[in-house]
Amino acid sequence: MKNLGIKFLILAAITISSFTFFSCNDDGDACSLITCPDGYTCDGGICVDMNRNVVQGNIMENTTWTNDRTWVIQGRVIVMPGVTLTIEPGTVVKGEVGTDVSASSLVIARGAKINAAGTASDPIIFTSVGDDITEGNQIAGTKLNYETQAGLWGGVIILGNAPISPAVSATAQIEGIPADVEEGNYGGNDPNDNSGIFTYCSIRFGGTLIGEGNEINGLTLAGVGAGTTIHHVEVVANVDDGIEFFGGTVNVNHAIVVNQGDDAFDIDQAYAGTINNIVSIAGANSDHTLEIDGPEGAENANGAFTITNGSFQGANGEMIDFRSNARGSIQNCYFFNYKEGADIELDNDRVHTNYVNGLITISGNEFNNTMGLTLEDIATDKSDLGKTNNIFETEFVTNNSLVENPSIYVGADMNQFSGWTFADSEGLLGGF
Repeated sequence: MKNLGIKFLILAAITISSFTFFSCNDDGDACSLITCPDGYTCDGGICVDMNRNVVQGNIMENTTWTNDRTWVIQGRVIVMPGVTLTIEPGTVVKGEVGTDVSASSLVIARGAKINAAGTASDPIIFTSVGDDITEGNQIAGTKLNYETQAGLWGGVIILGNAPISPAVSATAQIEGIPADVEEGNYGGNDPNDNSGIFTYCSIRFGGTLIGEGNEINGLTLAGVGAGTTIHHVEVVANVDDGIEFFGGTVNVNHAIVVNQGDDAFDIDQAYAGTINNIVSIAGANSDHTLEIDGPEGAENANGAFTITNGSFQGANGEMIDFRSNARGSIQNCYFFNYKEGADIELDNDRVHTNYVNGLITISGNEFNNTMGLTLEDIATDKSDLGKTNNIFETEFVTNNSLVENPSIYVGADMNQFSGWTFADSEGLLGGF
């Protein structure tokens, strides 16, 4: 097999159990006695699926994963600095089962690049080995249920050199990668850093446990710079967050999260990009649609995000939680199907002060008026400062509105998610 700079595990390198195989008569020349199914080759009396390329360890040189076979990640696979991993449109990448240090995940190290330029007709699918999908243009398999199955592998982690605001220093180690693994470091001083291309990619059934109370997000973007191209991304049935931003300046367009276990979109460490045209479809166990923290330390403490043109279908969780020292803007978003008690919270005195000083703005958003909520109900200031004045509630009512269902004025362009997403294949876009 051609050496692509990574450890492809074939029959001589791993146990037979890692392959789909068929028993053969091993008397004499076994392979002369049988005919293997299409796509299989007889090797030593066993029909081996030679289209199933298993990948382990570090990718040390420029590599292409082609769409004529399924690629299987075993354990943590790191694309090393200076290396580009290209994944062809229509490729299916599957993660093996494994937890803790054996969790399967794809990591793009700081200084490496991913070239995963899927298309609307040939999206790139990241999923579990339990999924029977074999080609990206199949859109969805038949064996896994997004409502009941998650955490079957890890997820995708992209690390970059853009500014972040950790508690100390100007860089940090991404959660889930041991401190002695240098390639787990992220952050820097290049706001235009380029980690590559990630388009029309769907990440499914991930979020496996990697430590005590610590799961992998569907897509982690840590210190990723504005030179990176990310659009048309889907995360389905992830145990933890759908997409989490740890600082950085990358702009993300046309992203959808379905049935996450924690938050749909999570912002930390003074992320300072724009997230535009996004959708969240919460499940019964989903928490916040948006959870937003600000800078943790003195570095890059002024970073502020923008979220615009979102459509968010709630369930039992909350709408937005502003925590820590969060700062940024949320505008032109539509919220519906949330339960009584769902709210948008200012959690402490720092975010209250940021709101008063114009560092947090929430305007032009619409809320379905069949939720049993008023705008006064939705705006919740839990800070001590908020107990002495009601500026947040007053301005929230002035700057936002209740509307009929569905909204025709604000929210996401749902056409961007038609045809290529798991959500569309499951009929989940019809309620918007």
